[in-house]
Amino acid sequence: MSFKPASGDGTALEWIKSSYSGADTPSCVEVATTPEAIHVRDSKNPHGPRLALNPTTWAAFLPYTSGH
Repeated sequence: MSFKPASGDGTALEWIKSSYSGADTPSCVEVATTPEAIHVRDSKNPHGPRLALNPTTWAAFLPYTSGH
């Protein structure tokens, strides 16, 4: 998955859909970044539960996502 840092004043999250998502792939993950956390949500349920991971935890998680 690739993503870009959010821009702006930091008051609203800028959600970015996974680069692995496609028109024929209903299961999507979106991320939003802040200096303190990487926020993760299900794109099918944008108002549902979300995760907030510190950058160190996010970096440790990423190697397990490649190729999936």
